[in-house]
Amino acid sequence: MTRQRELIYSIVTAAPEHRTAEEIYDLAREQMPSLARGTVYRNLGILVEEGQLRRLETPHSPARYDRESRPHPHLVCQQCGRVEDLTMPEGLLEPMARQLGIDLTGYDLKLYHICPACRGMKKEDL
Repeated sequence: MTRQRELIYSIVTAAPEHRTAEEIYDLAREQMPSLARGTVYRNLGILVEEGQLRRLETPHSPARYDRESRPHPHLVCQQCGRVEDLTMPEGLLEPMARQLGIDLTGYDLKLYHICPACRGMKKEDL
């Protein structure tokens, strides 16, 4: 793994936040000032392709990167785009798969809401 890819990977995996490519780029530039934006995007794509990271697409917001590549649900704020991991109760998907008569190979579950910080901003703006 190249030094640039190691740095990008460590930035994504170091914190629970689901950062955008631009946020990752800004943090990486602090440690490696000569790093090009294209290098960050290219390496994020490689890390996703290799299954080391997960790219999360959400409407009206830039993609975010998740350190956990296995399927798991997310909570997404429709106002600011913040993404949080959710813990799914054990055995939730199996009855649905049985009812449908399918073998699940993966899923992408996102629950949308307005986060408490954005709800507070809305009240202040009124």
